[in-house]
Amino acid sequence: MGRRNKKGRNITGIVIIDKPTGRTSNHVLQQVKRLFDAKKAGHTGALDPLATGVLPICLGDATKVSSYLLDADKGYHVTCKLGVVTDSGDSDGKILSTSDIPQFDEQAVLDLLPKFMGGQDQVPPMFSALKYQGQPLYKLARQGIEVERKSRRITIYDMQLLSITDDSFTLAVRCSKGTYIRTLVEDISHDLGCGGHVSMLRRVTAAGYDLKQSVSIEQLIEVAEQGLSALDALLLPTEDALPNWPAIAMSDEDIVALRHGQEVQVENVFESENVRLFAADKSFIGLGQMSEQGVVAPKRVFVEHEAQ
Repeated sequence: MGRRNKKGRNITGIVIIDKPTGRTSNHVLQQVKRLFDAKKAGHTGALDPLATGVLPICLGDATKVSSYLLDADKGYHVTCKLGVVTDSGDSDGKILSTSDIPQFDEQAVLDLLPKFMGGQDQVPPMFSALKYQGQPLYKLARQGIEVERKSRRITIYDMQLLSITDDSFTLAVRCSKGTYIRTLVEDISHDLGCGGHVSMLRRVTAAGYDLKQSVSIEQLIEVAEQGLSALDALLLPTEDALPNWPAIAMSDEDIVALRHGQEVQVENVFESENVRLFAADKSFIGLGQMSEQGVVAPKRVFVEHEAQ
């Protein structure tokens, strides 16, 4: 028996959702997919159920660039509740220990931040979606099982102290992919002498998108009542997904070669090795990798019927 065709529309584009707290990213993704009646959808990096904020969702052929968005830098606002350590590193977890909070002030936090700046190795928490022998770590953690995790290289580009109270501090963090903010906050809180956990986490930027471009699920539902065309008007073009990648206009001959997996020589050479490819009519063709000699290799080139 042949595979049944997936239901839904061949709609392509990116919608930025302001994810609500208390829901998984996948649950939000499936709701957005249903509202748009999209045949295919994917997100570009999950947020914890506790977390809110920027969740880019790719529809249709935009899913083919989602992995590159996943690799992009991100920005967060995070509040650490001091004196309480949980198994998950956030307020959704079980309390492991409590302790008195030593007196601290703004300067005490500011003095600690440089230690956590720059490139560093970070061990992912057990409460994460990373897999061990096919099992997500968080499932093992819920069974009380802890396994050894390999550290990963991350970069904290910037941290700013936004506010403090008697038992908390709030930071703005700009970081590389793969950074676990819960782990970062735990480490800072232990250095303050009492430990702590994430009580609020909001992603404010991801892959060049920010909260100003986002819509809430409630807003999306309201727009959906006006019809699919009103929803489609919210979609951002796929080619705008990687604004830091230079754009190159390709000839028809070069496009044919790229679609057959061949490299092509171009006149304009950019410092960035990652480039966006466009046809003469400015339609988006895909993504390429450029050498210092101006040779472009196909990285993700759409076939003709996929072109935006």
